[in-house]
Amino acid sequence: MRQGTRRVLIQSPTGSGKTALTAHMIATAVSRGLTCWFNVHRRELIKQSAKAFCLENIKHGVVSSGFDEHKNALAQISSIQTLVKRFKRLRAPKLIVWDEAHHIAAGSWSKIFAAFPEAFHIGLTATPERLDGKGLKDWFDEIVSGPSVSWLIENNYLSPYRIYAPGGIQTDKIHTRMGDYAKSELALAADTPTITGNAITHYLKHAPGKRAVVFCVSIEHSQHVVGQFRAAGIKAAHVDGETNVNERDSAVKDFESGKISILSNVDLFGEGFDLPSIEAAVLLRPTKSLGLYLQQCGRALRTSPGKTEAIILDHAGNCQRHGLPDEERGWTLDGRGERKSNNNAASIKICPNCFAAQFSGLQKCRLCGFIFEGEGRKVTEVEGELVEVDPAIVRRNRMREQGRADSLDDLIRIGKKRGYRNPYAWAHHVFQARQAKRLAQGRVA
Repeated sequence: MRQGTRRVLIQSPTGSGKTALTAHMIATAVSRGLTCWFNVHRRELIKQSAKAFCLENIKHGVVSSGFDEHKNALAQISSIQTLVKRFKRLRAPKLIVWDEAHHIAAGSWSKIFAAFPEAFHIGLTATPERLDGKGLKDWFDEIVSGPSVSWLIENNYLSPYRIYAPGGIQTDKIHTRMGDYAKSELALAADTPTITGNAITHYLKHAPGKRAVVFCVSIEHSQHVVGQFRAAGIKAAHVDGETNVNERDSAVKDFESGKISILSNVDLFGEGFDLPSIEAAVLLRPTKSLGLYLQQCGRALRTSPGKTEAIILDHAGNCQRHGLPDEERGWTLDGRGERKSNNNAASIKICPNCFAAQFSGLQKCRLCGFIFEGEGRKVTEVEGELVEVDPAIVRRNRMREQGRADSLDDLIRIGKKRGYRNPYAWAHHVFQARQAKRLAQGRVA
């Protein structure tokens, strides 16, 4: 910013403290008499942001339906849907911070963005690309990355996790619209007794009693899931964007207090929902969007007292499309483009004794010790059975594969095989880091 850059994107994982960082930046700016806006896109985020501002003793107004306006406050927390109708009544901002900035291409967002070309614009996102994989270079000039998910887990800022992968929802015949699966077709594939029943069975098996957020395809799907949980004696509630505001707030409060264990939603809590007491995430919505997958997993990764780990029940097979939540990813403003293939799936075999997922190189099951027969034997997965994927083994195998790559072309081939959206950018990033390390060690002239 001192060098004159007015449009900066901050990429930092879910749970890394972007809202707290925003409050600190705005407190500093307000102390210098500057007008600042923090723009969010959901009602729940208004309240969370207000709490963060209060912790920094920032006097602020709120621009959102149902809140009293304080137009003279230097700091404003704004709902974008309301702000686009009222921004001409407010003092022009010197600093605008955009929460979940990967939505910046939307009409109302872009209208506000374009209205203040002289302001400093700071974007915040865990996943700096649009749903179709396109980057954000049309809106931001520089990207600054925060710590990685793996670093945050290793340093106890995020929870370690167990992820169980399915053999469930079939997506091979579902069409793509606007970069993701067609919802109407997806709902038919996901809302079946087998899938819903397995969600209950595996919650009871792997996360009994834990507070879990469930991500569904449609309102009807979510309501069916909640009905099945209730039939199994598990207290559950459904919410979506059309749910009455008071009812929605009440459901979140009951979930936070532990009165209900399951909070099922549609397109509501995938982003920005800051509730550290979430202990499990149940993914029932397949998606081609890496960003959406990471946002959903991130809901369960926050730490809280007494929480030792997060459980991710991925009935949608998203981890096999996109990799593990803490996999290292090279983010750029250019984006990654639309994913063309589904080659990122880990190579695993299923233990016929306990149904745990094993990587093909192992000779015995890592959980029950079952000795596998020759590699030629075909192991069939039991329908609907969730099996745990070991993140450490995935990372180790991938690092070994990268280490055996002798050239930039080899790395590009690996990136393509894994289905990375921009294998060229990833390969160049890895290659340059390797060259820098060798140079520091005196191994490169």
